Amino acid sequence: QVQLVESGGGLVQPGGSLRLSCAASGSIFRIYVVGWYRQAPGKQRELVAVISSGGSTIYADSLKGRFTISRDNAKNTVYLQMNSLQAEDTAVYYCNLKQLNKDYWGQGTQVTVSS
Repeated sequence: QVQLVESGGGLVQPGGSLRLSCAASGSIFRIYVVGWYRQAPGKQRELVAVISSGGSTIYADSLKGRFTISRDNAKNTVYLQMNSLQAEDTAVYYCNLKQLNKDYWGQGTQVTVSS
């Protein structure tokens, strides 16, 4: 099995930045897709960004370039850099791994943007 652990969430003021980490352990194969998702109370979980094992990235249009997904293969870690945070970004952020036609989820990390 694969274990995913998110970290880096917390309370930040509007306009601030956070970097989330998703550390993977277990059997990670050469072909995979990792996505960051977020879910606010009462809302559907939505896709934030995706990165593939080949390095391709996709972002939600609504983020307008404020978020950047990246990876460090040596550390088995995927990052989400979040800049110019707004109150509307408040949510639990989850990372997801797809490989071998299976899905794995982390426990989530809370991001709260408030003054």
